[in-house]
Amino acid sequence: MKLIFEKSKPGRGTAMLPPCDVPFAEMDESLKRKAPLPLPEIGEGELARHYSELERRTHGVNNGFYPLGSCTMKYNPHLNEDIAMMVGFNRIHPLQPERTAQGCLGIIHLAEKLYCEITGMDAITFQPSAGAHGEFTGIAMIRAYHQKNGEDEQRREILIPDAAHGTNPASAAMNGYKVVTIPSGPDGCTNMEAFRSAVGPKTAGVMLTNPNTLGIFEKNIAEITDLVHTAGGLCYYDGANLNAVMGIVNPGAMGFDIIHLNLHKTFSTPHGGGGPGSGAVGCKEILRPFLPVPIVSETKNGYTLEYNRPDSIGKVRSFYGNFLVVVRALCYILSLGSDGVKEASEGAVLNANYLRKKIADGKYVAYKEPSMHEFVLGLSELKKETGISALDIAKGLLDYGIHPPTMYFPLIVEEALMVEPTETETRETLDEAAEAFNTLFRMAKEEPEKLHGAPFTTPVKRPDEVEAARHPILRYQFD
Repeated sequence: MKLIFEKSKPGRGTAMLPPCDVPFAEMDESLKRKAPLPLPEIGEGELARHYSELERRTHGVNNGFYPLGSCTMKYNPHLNEDIAMMVGFNRIHPLQPERTAQGCLGIIHLAEKLYCEITGMDAITFQPSAGAHGEFTGIAMIRAYHQKNGEDEQRREILIPDAAHGTNPASAAMNGYKVVTIPSGPDGCTNMEAFRSAVGPKTAGVMLTNPNTLGIFEKNIAEITDLVHTAGGLCYYDGANLNAVMGIVNPGAMGFDIIHLNLHKTFSTPHGGGGPGSGAVGCKEILRPFLPVPIVSETKNGYTLEYNRPDSIGKVRSFYGNFLVVVRALCYILSLGSDGVKEASEGAVLNANYLRKKIADGKYVAYKEPSMHEFVLGLSELKKETGISALDIAKGLLDYGIHPPTMYFPLIVEEALMVEPTETETRETLDEAAEAFNTLFRMAKEEPEKLHGAPFTTPVKRPDEVEAARHPILRYQFD
Protein backbone atom coordinates (compact mmCIF):
# COMPACT_ATOMS: atom_id res chain seq x y z
CA MET A 1 0.00 0.00 0.00
CA LYS A 2 2.77 2.43 0.91
CA LEU A 3 4.71 1.70 -2.28
CA ILE A 4 1.66 2.27 -4.48
CA PHE A 5 0.98 5.65 -2.96
CA GLU A 6 4.58 6.78 -3.18
CA LYS A 7 4.89 5.90 -6.88
CA SER A 8 1.61 7.55 -7.85
CA LYS A 9 1.73 11.08 -9.18
CA PRO A 10 -1.53 12.75 -8.23
CA GLY A 11 -2.99 15.33 -10.57
CA ARG A 12 -4.17 18.74 -9.51
CA GLY A 13 -6.80 18.63 -6.78
CA THR A 14 -5.94 15.07 -5.75
CA ALA A 15 -7.04 14.07 -2.27
CA MET A 16 -5.55 10.91 -0.76
CA LEU A 17 -5.48 9.01 2.46
CA PRO A 18 -2.06 8.68 4.10
CA PRO A 19 -0.33 5.35 3.47
CA CYS A 20 -0.44 2.58 6.07
CA ASP A 21 2.91 2.64 7.93
CA VAL A 22 2.23 -0.30 10.26
CA PRO A 23 4.30 -3.36 9.22
CA PHE A 24 2.29 -6.56 8.83
CA ALA A 25 4.21 -8.24 11.63
CA GLU A 26 3.21 -5.49 14.07
CA MET A 27 -0.50 -5.48 13.22
CA ASP A 28 -3.00 -6.67 15.79
CA GLU A 29 -3.77 -10.36 15.28
CA SER A 30 -7.50 -9.63 15.00
CA LEU A 31 -6.83 -7.69 11.79
CA LYS A 32 -4.88 -10.45 10.06
CA ARG A 33 -6.49 -12.92 7.67
CA LYS A 34 -6.53 -16.43 9.12
CA ALA A 35 -6.66 -18.28 5.76
CA PRO A 36 -5.83 -17.46 2.15
CA LEU A 37 -8.57 -15.99 -0.03
CA PRO A 38 -10.38 -18.76 -1.97
CA LEU A 39 -9.47 -17.31 -5.36
CA PRO A 40 -9.01 -19.45 -8.49
CA GLU A 41 -5.51 -19.70 -9.91
CA ILE A 42 -5.55 -19.44 -13.70
CA GLY A 43 -3.30 -18.05 -16.38
CA GLU A 44 -3.70 -14.57 -17.81
CA GLY A 45 -4.54 -16.03 -21.22
CA GLU A 46 -7.40 -18.09 -19.81
CA LEU A 47 -8.70 -15.06 -17.95
CA ALA A 48 -8.65 -12.91 -21.10
CA ARG A 49 -10.51 -15.60 -23.07
CA HIS A 50 -13.11 -15.91 -20.33
CA TYR A 51 -14.02 -12.23 -20.42
CA SER A 52 -13.85 -12.08 -24.21
CA GLU A 53 -16.36 -14.92 -24.36
CA LEU A 54 -18.66 -13.14 -21.92
CA GLU A 55 -18.43 -10.02 -24.07
CA ARG A 56 -19.26 -12.03 -27.21
CA ARG A 57 -22.42 -13.31 -25.55
CA THR A 58 -23.52 -9.90 -24.33
CA HIS A 59 -25.24 -7.25 -26.43
CA GLY A 60 -24.61 -3.58 -25.73
CA VAL A 61 -24.62 -0.29 -27.61
CA ASN A 62 -21.04 -1.06 -28.63
CA ASN A 63 -22.31 -4.17 -30.46
CA GLY A 64 -25.35 -2.85 -32.27
CA PHE A 65 -28.64 -0.98 -32.16
CA TYR A 66 -30.27 -1.03 -28.71
CA PRO A 67 -33.76 0.54 -28.91
CA LEU A 68 -34.93 -0.41 -25.41
CA GLY A 69 -37.97 1.78 -24.82
CA SER A 70 -38.04 4.02 -21.71
CA CYS A 71 -34.48 3.01 -20.86
CA THR A 72 -32.55 5.38 -23.16
CA MET A 73 -29.64 3.10 -23.98
CA LYS A 74 -27.56 5.83 -25.56
CA TYR A 75 -23.85 5.84 -26.24
CA ASN A 76 -21.68 6.77 -23.24
CA PRO A 77 -18.89 9.12 -24.44
CA HIS A 78 -15.40 7.92 -23.58
CA LEU A 79 -14.56 11.43 -22.41
CA ASN A 80 -16.76 10.81 -19.37
CA GLU A 81 -14.72 7.74 -18.48
CA ASP A 82 -11.40 9.57 -18.92
CA ILE A 83 -12.47 12.30 -16.49
CA ALA A 84 -13.95 9.88 -13.95
CA MET A 85 -10.74 7.87 -13.94
CA MET A 86 -8.55 10.82 -13.01
CA VAL A 87 -6.58 9.87 -9.93
CA GLY A 88 -7.97 12.77 -7.91
CA PHE A 89 -11.46 11.36 -8.36
CA ASN A 90 -11.10 7.59 -8.36
CA ARG A 91 -8.94 7.42 -5.22
CA ILE A 92 -11.26 9.48 -3.09
CA HIS A 93 -12.39 7.75 0.11
CA PRO A 94 -15.69 8.44 1.90
CA LEU A 95 -14.06 8.52 5.33
CA GLN A 96 -11.27 10.98 4.61
CA PRO A 97 -11.44 14.48 6.12
CA GLU A 98 -13.59 17.02 4.24
CA ARG A 99 -10.65 19.41 3.95
CA THR A 100 -8.86 16.84 1.78
CA ALA A 101 -11.87 16.36 -0.52
CA GLN A 102 -12.77 19.96 -1.36
CA GLY A 103 -12.41 19.45 -5.12
CA CYS A 104 -14.79 16.50 -5.09
CA LEU A 105 -17.33 18.27 -2.92
CA GLY A 106 -17.07 21.20 -5.32
CA ILE A 107 -17.89 18.84 -8.20
CA ILE A 108 -21.07 17.73 -6.43
CA HIS A 109 -22.02 21.34 -5.66
CA LEU A 110 -21.54 22.39 -9.30
CA ALA A 111 -23.54 19.39 -10.52
CA GLU A 112 -26.37 20.35 -8.16
CA LYS A 113 -26.51 23.86 -9.62
CA LEU A 114 -26.55 22.72 -13.24
CA TYR A 115 -29.09 19.95 -12.75
CA CYS A 116 -31.35 22.32 -10.83
CA GLU A 117 -31.20 24.61 -13.86
CA ILE A 118 -32.10 21.77 -16.23
CA THR A 119 -34.98 20.52 -14.10
CA GLY A 120 -36.37 23.75 -12.68
CA MET A 121 -35.81 22.57 -9.11
CA ASP A 122 -34.27 24.48 -6.17
CA ALA A 123 -32.23 21.71 -4.53
CA ILE A 124 -30.94 18.26 -5.42
CA THR A 125 -29.29 15.23 -3.86
CA PHE A 126 -27.25 12.55 -5.61
CA GLN A 127 -27.47 10.13 -2.69
CA PRO A 128 -30.00 7.55 -4.04
CA SER A 129 -28.45 4.58 -5.82
CA ALA A 130 -30.90 4.22 -8.74
CA GLY A 131 -34.08 5.56 -10.28
CA ALA A 132 -36.42 3.35 -8.26
CA HIS A 133 -34.44 4.23 -5.13
CA GLY A 134 -34.90 7.89 -6.05
CA GLU A 135 -38.64 7.34 -6.41
CA PHE A 136 -38.84 5.81 -2.95
CA THR A 137 -36.81 8.74 -1.57
CA GLY A 138 -39.04 11.31 -3.27
CA ILE A 139 -42.28 9.79 -2.00
CA ALA A 140 -40.76 9.52 1.48
CA MET A 141 -40.10 13.27 1.30
CA ILE A 142 -43.70 13.89 0.25
CA ARG A 143 -44.90 11.89 3.24
CA ALA A 144 -42.55 13.77 5.56
CA TYR A 145 -43.98 17.04 4.21
CA HIS A 146 -47.55 15.99 5.01
CA GLN A 147 -46.49 14.69 8.43
CA LYS A 148 -44.89 18.05 9.20
CA ASN A 149 -48.16 19.77 8.25
CA GLY A 150 -50.26 17.36 10.33
CA GLU A 151 -52.06 15.93 7.29
CA ASP A 152 -50.42 12.52 6.89
CA GLU A 153 -53.38 10.60 8.38
CA GLN A 154 -55.76 12.34 5.99
CA ARG A 155 -53.72 12.18 2.79
CA ARG A 156 -53.30 8.49 2.07
CA GLU A 157 -53.62 8.30 -1.74
CA ILE A 158 -51.16 8.67 -4.61
CA LEU A 159 -52.65 9.05 -8.10
CA ILE A 160 -50.78 7.16 -10.84
CA PRO A 161 -51.70 6.72 -14.55
CA ASP A 162 -52.27 3.15 -15.79
CA ALA A 163 -49.40 3.52 -18.28
CA ALA A 164 -46.86 4.42 -15.59
CA HIS A 165 -43.62 2.59 -14.95
CA GLY A 166 -44.18 -0.28 -12.53
CA THR A 167 -41.83 1.20 -9.97
CA ASN A 168 -44.23 4.12 -9.43
CA PRO A 169 -46.99 2.18 -7.65
CA ALA A 170 -44.32 0.11 -5.89
CA SER A 171 -42.63 3.23 -4.50
CA ALA A 172 -45.96 4.64 -3.32
CA ALA A 173 -47.04 1.37 -1.71
CA MET A 174 -43.68 0.91 0.05
CA ASN A 175 -44.19 4.33 1.63
CA GLY A 176 -47.58 3.24 2.96
CA TYR A 177 -49.81 4.90 0.39
CA LYS A 178 -52.87 3.58 -1.40
CA VAL A 179 -52.40 3.68 -5.17
CA VAL A 180 -55.28 5.12 -7.19
CA THR A 181 -54.92 4.14 -10.84
CA ILE A 182 -56.03 6.70 -13.42
CA PRO A 183 -56.97 5.32 -16.87
CA SER A 184 -55.58 6.69 -20.12
CA GLY A 185 -57.84 8.20 -22.73
CA PRO A 186 -58.08 7.20 -26.40
CA ASP A 187 -55.36 9.75 -27.22
CA GLY A 188 -52.87 8.03 -24.90
CA CYS A 189 -52.96 10.89 -22.37
CA THR A 190 -54.44 10.90 -18.88
CA ASN A 191 -58.23 10.66 -18.85
CA MET A 192 -59.03 14.05 -17.36
CA GLU A 193 -62.58 13.22 -16.33
CA ALA A 194 -61.30 10.30 -14.27
CA PHE A 195 -58.46 12.40 -12.89
CA ARG A 196 -60.72 15.24 -11.78
CA SER A 197 -63.01 12.81 -9.96
CA ALA A 198 -60.06 11.14 -8.20
CA VAL A 199 -58.40 14.29 -6.82
CA GLY A 200 -59.57 15.30 -3.38
CA PRO A 201 -58.77 15.76 0.31
CA LYS A 202 -57.22 12.25 0.49
CA THR A 203 -54.73 13.05 -2.26
CA ALA A 204 -51.12 13.12 -1.07
CA GLY A 205 -49.77 13.54 -4.59
CA VAL A 206 -49.56 12.39 -8.17
CA MET A 207 -46.74 10.45 -9.86
CA LEU A 208 -46.27 10.63 -13.60
CA THR A 209 -43.69 11.08 -16.31
CA ASN A 210 -43.97 13.50 -19.17
CA PRO A 211 -43.71 12.49 -21.97
CA ASN A 212 -45.53 9.41 -20.76
CA THR A 213 -44.54 5.81 -21.41
CA LEU A 214 -46.39 5.86 -24.72
CA GLY A 215 -44.00 8.58 -25.88
CA ILE A 216 -46.78 11.21 -25.85
CA PHE A 217 -46.53 14.62 -24.20
CA GLU A 218 -49.33 15.16 -21.67
CA LYS A 219 -51.21 18.07 -23.23
CA ASN A 220 -53.13 18.71 -19.97
CA ILE A 221 -50.08 18.70 -17.73
CA ALA A 222 -50.67 22.23 -16.41
CA GLU A 223 -54.23 21.37 -15.40
CA ILE A 224 -53.10 18.10 -13.79
CA THR A 225 -50.53 19.74 -11.53
CA ASP A 226 -52.86 22.65 -10.75
CA LEU A 227 -55.66 20.30 -9.69
CA VAL A 228 -53.35 18.44 -7.31
CA HIS A 229 -51.94 21.63 -5.81
CA THR A 230 -55.42 23.08 -5.33
CA ALA A 231 -56.37 19.91 -3.44
CA GLY A 232 -53.30 20.31 -1.20
CA GLY A 233 -51.22 17.52 -2.74
CA LEU A 234 -47.77 17.48 -4.32
CA CYS A 235 -46.62 16.55 -7.82
CA TYR A 236 -43.89 13.98 -8.45
CA TYR A 237 -42.09 13.76 -11.80
CA ASP A 238 -40.66 10.42 -12.89
CA GLY A 239 -37.55 11.53 -14.77
CA ALA A 240 -37.20 8.40 -16.90
CA ASN A 241 -38.25 10.26 -20.05
CA LEU A 242 -36.47 13.57 -19.49
CA ASN A 243 -34.26 12.80 -22.51
CA ALA A 244 -37.12 14.01 -24.72
CA VAL A 245 -37.49 17.48 -23.21
CA MET A 246 -34.30 18.55 -21.40
CA GLY A 247 -33.23 22.00 -22.47
CA ILE A 248 -36.67 22.63 -23.98
CA VAL A 249 -39.07 22.55 -21.02
CA ASN A 250 -38.38 21.55 -17.43
CA PRO A 251 -40.48 19.72 -14.82
CA GLY A 252 -40.51 22.77 -12.57
CA ALA A 253 -42.24 24.78 -15.29
CA MET A 254 -44.79 21.97 -15.70
CA GLY A 255 -45.73 22.41 -12.03
CA PHE A 256 -43.84 19.55 -10.39
CA ASP A 257 -42.54 19.79 -6.84
CA ILE A 258 -40.12 16.87 -6.78
CA ILE A 259 -38.41 14.66 -9.35
CA HIS A 260 -35.90 11.91 -9.76
CA LEU A 261 -33.34 11.70 -12.54
CA ASN A 262 -31.96 8.51 -14.04
CA LEU A 263 -28.40 9.63 -14.71
CA HIS A 264 -27.79 6.40 -16.65
CA LYS A 265 -30.68 7.15 -19.03
CA THR A 266 -30.60 10.83 -19.83
CA PHE A 267 -27.06 11.75 -18.86
CA SER A 268 -25.01 8.94 -20.40
CA THR A 269 -23.57 7.21 -17.35
CA PRO A 270 -23.14 3.40 -17.23
CA HIS A 271 -26.38 1.43 -17.51
CA GLY A 272 -27.08 -2.15 -16.60
CA GLY A 273 -25.44 -4.89 -14.62
CA GLY A 274 -26.90 -3.68 -11.36
CA GLY A 275 -24.92 -0.47 -11.17
CA PRO A 276 -23.27 1.73 -10.38
CA GLY A 277 -26.32 3.96 -10.63
CA SER A 278 -27.69 7.26 -9.46
CA GLY A 279 -31.30 8.27 -8.98
CA ALA A 280 -30.75 11.91 -8.17
CA VAL A 281 -33.71 13.63 -6.48
CA GLY A 282 -34.49 17.30 -7.01
CA CYS A 283 -37.16 19.35 -5.26
CA LYS A 284 -38.69 22.78 -4.90
CA GLU A 285 -37.89 24.96 -1.88
CA ILE A 286 -40.85 23.70 0.18
CA LEU A 287 -39.33 20.20 0.21
CA ARG A 288 -35.67 21.16 0.72
CA PRO A 289 -35.78 20.56 4.52
CA PHE A 290 -36.70 16.92 3.96
CA LEU A 291 -33.79 15.98 1.67
CA PRO A 292 -31.62 13.06 2.87
CA VAL A 293 -28.55 13.90 4.91
CA PRO A 294 -25.86 14.83 4.33
CA ILE A 295 -26.17 17.66 1.84
CA VAL A 296 -23.21 19.52 0.37
CA SER A 297 -23.11 23.10 1.67
CA GLU A 298 -20.80 25.94 0.66
CA THR A 299 -19.42 28.01 3.53
CA LYS A 300 -16.84 30.78 3.77
CA ASN A 301 -14.30 28.11 4.68
CA GLY A 302 -15.11 25.80 1.80
CA TYR A 303 -17.49 22.92 1.23
CA THR A 304 -18.88 20.73 3.98
CA LEU A 305 -21.25 17.80 4.41
CA GLU A 306 -24.15 19.10 6.48
CA TYR A 307 -25.95 16.67 8.80
CA ASN A 308 -27.79 18.98 11.18
CA ARG A 309 -31.16 18.99 9.42
CA PRO A 310 -33.95 18.07 11.85
CA ASP A 311 -36.69 17.57 9.23
CA SER A 312 -34.58 15.34 6.96
CA ILE A 313 -35.87 11.85 6.15
CA GLY A 314 -32.36 10.68 7.09
CA LYS A 315 -29.86 8.71 5.06
CA VAL A 316 -31.13 6.51 2.25
CA ARG A 317 -27.82 4.78 1.54
CA SER A 318 -24.27 4.56 2.85
CA PHE A 319 -22.17 7.71 2.64
CA TYR A 320 -23.29 10.17 -0.07
CA GLY A 321 -23.82 8.19 -3.27
CA ASN A 322 -21.96 6.96 -6.33
CA PHE A 323 -19.62 9.91 -6.75
CA LEU A 324 -17.94 8.84 -10.01
CA VAL A 325 -21.36 8.53 -11.67
CA VAL A 326 -21.95 12.19 -10.82
CA VAL A 327 -18.55 13.07 -12.30
CA ARG A 328 -19.51 11.33 -15.57
CA ALA A 329 -22.90 13.03 -15.74
CA LEU A 330 -21.42 16.46 -15.03
CA CYS A 331 -18.77 15.91 -17.69
CA TYR A 332 -21.53 15.03 -20.16
CA ILE A 333 -23.55 18.22 -19.74
CA LEU A 334 -20.46 20.44 -19.55
CA SER A 335 -19.19 18.99 -22.83
CA LEU A 336 -22.60 19.53 -24.46
CA GLY A 337 -23.24 23.02 -23.13
CA SER A 338 -26.74 24.52 -22.92
CA ASP A 339 -27.26 24.38 -26.69
CA GLY A 340 -26.05 20.80 -26.86
CA VAL A 341 -28.38 19.65 -24.09
CA LYS A 342 -31.34 20.97 -26.07
CA GLU A 343 -29.99 19.53 -29.32
CA ALA A 344 -29.71 16.09 -27.72
CA SER A 345 -33.44 16.09 -26.92
CA GLU A 346 -34.33 17.40 -30.35
CA GLY A 347 -32.26 14.60 -31.91
CA ALA A 348 -34.01 11.98 -29.78
CA VAL A 349 -37.44 13.21 -30.88
CA LEU A 350 -36.39 13.46 -34.53
CA ASN A 351 -34.95 9.94 -34.56
CA ALA A 352 -38.03 8.44 -32.92
CA ASN A 353 -40.42 10.03 -35.39
CA TYR A 354 -38.20 9.10 -38.36
CA LEU A 355 -38.05 5.44 -37.32
CA ARG A 356 -41.75 5.37 -36.47
CA LYS A 357 -42.57 6.43 -40.03
CA LYS A 358 -40.08 4.03 -41.63
CA ILE A 359 -41.44 0.95 -39.85
CA ALA A 360 -44.35 -0.26 -42.00
CA ASP A 361 -45.19 3.36 -42.77
CA GLY A 362 -46.50 3.74 -39.22
CA LYS A 363 -49.14 1.04 -39.70
CA TYR A 364 -48.57 -0.65 -36.34
CA VAL A 365 -48.08 2.43 -34.13
CA ALA A 366 -50.49 2.10 -31.22
CA TYR A 367 -51.38 5.80 -30.99
CA LYS A 368 -51.48 8.28 -33.84
CA GLU A 369 -50.61 11.25 -31.62
CA PRO A 370 -47.18 12.80 -32.39
CA SER A 371 -44.37 10.91 -30.67
CA MET A 372 -41.65 12.37 -28.55
CA HIS A 373 -38.51 10.27 -27.87
CA GLU A 374 -40.17 6.85 -28.17
CA PHE A 375 -43.20 5.15 -29.65
CA VAL A 376 -45.17 1.98 -29.03
CA LEU A 377 -46.06 -0.58 -31.66
CA GLY A 378 -49.23 -2.61 -31.06
CA LEU A 379 -49.01 -5.91 -32.94
CA SER A 380 -52.34 -7.46 -31.92
CA GLU A 381 -53.70 -7.32 -35.50
CA LEU A 382 -50.54 -8.92 -36.86
CA LYS A 383 -50.91 -11.73 -34.35
CA LYS A 384 -54.55 -12.30 -35.34
CA GLU A 385 -53.62 -12.41 -39.02
CA THR A 386 -50.45 -14.51 -38.83
CA GLY A 387 -50.05 -15.96 -35.34
CA ILE A 388 -46.80 -13.99 -34.99
CA SER A 389 -46.54 -12.24 -31.64
CA ALA A 390 -44.52 -9.28 -30.42
CA LEU A 391 -42.20 -11.84 -28.81
CA ASP A 392 -41.58 -13.48 -32.20
CA ILE A 393 -40.65 -10.13 -33.76
CA ALA A 394 -38.37 -9.34 -30.82
CA LYS A 395 -36.60 -12.69 -31.17
CA GLY A 396 -36.25 -12.17 -34.92
CA LEU A 397 -34.53 -8.82 -34.39
CA LEU A 398 -31.70 -10.60 -32.60
CA ASP A 399 -30.69 -12.22 -35.91
CA TYR A 400 -30.14 -8.71 -37.28
CA GLY A 401 -27.86 -7.69 -34.43
CA ILE A 402 -30.59 -5.55 -32.86
CA HIS A 403 -31.47 -5.75 -29.18
CA PRO A 404 -35.24 -6.20 -28.82
CA PRO A 405 -37.36 -3.22 -27.77
CA THR A 406 -39.19 -3.35 -24.45
CA MET A 407 -41.83 -6.07 -24.80
CA TYR A 408 -45.43 -6.11 -23.56
CA PHE A 409 -45.24 -2.69 -21.91
CA PRO A 410 -47.17 -0.52 -21.30
CA LEU A 411 -49.80 -3.08 -20.32
CA ILE A 412 -52.58 -1.01 -21.86
CA VAL A 413 -51.29 -1.86 -25.37
CA GLU A 414 -51.78 -5.42 -26.62
CA GLU A 415 -48.70 -7.10 -28.10
CA ALA A 416 -46.66 -3.99 -27.35
CA LEU A 417 -43.12 -3.21 -28.47
CA MET A 418 -41.78 0.08 -27.10
CA VAL A 419 -39.06 1.53 -29.33
CA GLU A 420 -36.60 4.28 -28.33
CA PRO A 421 -33.79 4.90 -30.82
CA THR A 422 -32.08 7.76 -28.87
CA GLU A 423 -30.26 10.71 -30.41
CA THR A 424 -26.89 8.97 -30.72
CA GLU A 425 -27.92 6.68 -33.61
CA THR A 426 -27.26 7.66 -37.23
CA ARG A 427 -29.84 7.75 -39.99
CA GLU A 428 -28.08 4.81 -41.64
CA THR A 429 -28.58 2.72 -38.47
CA LEU A 430 -32.25 3.71 -38.32
CA ASP A 431 -32.72 2.75 -41.98
CA GLU A 432 -31.17 -0.65 -41.33
CA ALA A 433 -33.36 -1.15 -38.27
CA ALA A 434 -36.51 -0.21 -40.18
CA GLU A 435 -35.60 -2.68 -42.93
CA ALA A 436 -35.12 -5.42 -40.30
CA PHE A 437 -38.56 -4.72 -38.83
CA ASN A 438 -40.19 -4.65 -42.26
CA THR A 439 -38.48 -7.88 -43.32
CA LEU A 440 -39.80 -9.59 -40.21
CA PHE A 441 -43.30 -8.31 -40.90
CA ARG A 442 -43.11 -9.81 -44.40
CA MET A 443 -41.78 -13.06 -42.95
CA ALA A 444 -44.70 -13.10 -40.52
CA LYS A 445 -47.07 -13.32 -43.48
CA GLU A 446 -44.97 -15.53 -45.75
CA GLU A 447 -42.99 -17.81 -43.36
CA PRO A 448 -44.62 -17.62 -39.93
CA GLU A 449 -43.40 -21.06 -38.83
CA LYS A 450 -39.81 -20.10 -39.53
CA LEU A 451 -40.12 -16.90 -37.51
CA HIS A 452 -41.49 -18.90 -34.59
CA GLY A 453 -38.03 -20.48 -34.35
CA ALA A 454 -35.98 -17.29 -34.25
CA PRO A 455 -33.30 -16.39 -33.30
CA PHE A 456 -30.99 -18.64 -35.31
CA THR A 457 -27.62 -16.86 -35.09
CA THR A 458 -27.23 -16.09 -31.40
CA PRO A 459 -25.03 -18.09 -28.97
CA VAL A 460 -28.20 -19.13 -27.12
CA LYS A 461 -31.20 -20.03 -29.27
CA ARG A 462 -34.84 -19.61 -28.23
CA PRO A 463 -35.51 -21.48 -24.99
CA ASP A 464 -38.61 -23.54 -24.31
CA GLU A 465 -40.32 -21.00 -22.10
CA VAL A 466 -43.01 -23.36 -20.80
CA GLU A 467 -40.40 -25.93 -19.83
CA ALA A 468 -38.22 -23.24 -18.26
CA ALA A 469 -41.13 -21.97 -16.16
CA ARG A 470 -42.20 -25.44 -15.01
CA HIS A 471 -38.76 -26.96 -14.51
CA PRO A 472 -36.22 -24.19 -13.95
CA ILE A 473 -32.57 -25.13 -13.74
CA LEU A 474 -31.37 -23.26 -10.68
CA ARG A 475 -27.75 -22.20 -10.54
CA TYR A 476 -27.84 -21.82 -6.78
CA GLN A 477 -29.90 -23.87 -4.38
CA PHE A 478 -30.30 -23.25 -0.65
CA ASP A 479 -31.18 -25.72 2.04
